[in-house]
Amino acid sequence: MNSDIPPLRPESLPQHIAIIMDGNGRWAKKRSLNRIRGHREGAESVRDIVRACREIGIEVLTLYVFSTENWQRPQQEISALMNLLKGFLRSELSEMMENNIRLNAIGRIEMFPDDVVKVLREVMDTTLENSGMILNLALSYGGRDEIVAAARKIAADVQAGRLKPEEVTKEVFSNYLYTRGMPEPDLLIRTSGEMRISNFLIWQIAYTEIHVTNTLWPDFRRGELIRILHDYQKRERRFGMTGEQAKKGDKLI
Repeated sequence: MNSDIPPLRPESLPQHIAIIMDGNGRWAKKRSLNRIRGHREGAESVRDIVRACREIGIEVLTLYVFSTENWQRPQQEISALMNLLKGFLRSELSEMMENNIRLNAIGRIEMFPDDVVKVLREVMDTTLENSGMILNLALSYGGRDEIVAAARKIAADVQAGRLKPEEVTKEVFSNYLYTRGMPEPDLLIRTSGEMRISNFLIWQIAYTEIHVTNTLWPDFRRGELIRILHDYQKRERRFGMTGEQAKKGDKLI
């Protein structure tokens, strides 16, 4: 890290960082390489950012790996991505254990090939007791699908008499989401300069700070992450309150 950059303030770090990792294809195209090479290089960024977040003290890191819409991509690219995911999980297991990182998956993982699901579940089971950081991989994930699935579960519980309609609050609804029990993201980073959310954590990011960088994901490394965290620490998070209320720690009504 550049010695001119001051240290981060531990008390003002985000608990939960979410990242839309965008730009692998464009990175490869700029270099006249195939898209798969871009995805491989993007995996190196994942390694670097996971390590950085663990060292900095981030509690939860959620990475948008594969969306429900990504199934529309060419089959050759999908197959390569599946193999890359399996290889990543196997190669990083020892480091996750050494660094006390628990792997979790959010999304419709049942849509993945059986061999991918098998490796994913093995790594999740092996790291289950780790408590240093949660690494969420959003796999076959879509924010609207998540909300619809939660609504269906709530409807089933109401129908079965386990829940009354008037008991459905925002807090109760959150407990039916994939991210139940986790803090909502404090910071959402999107690489490649695209100014959209792309159906990612659309319930959870209601009051999340957003940072968009023009850097393509394969070029995104810890130095830029730290610069973004410095920017985050300069922001005033008000949650609908006035600046004066936020500074005093008043609760949102």
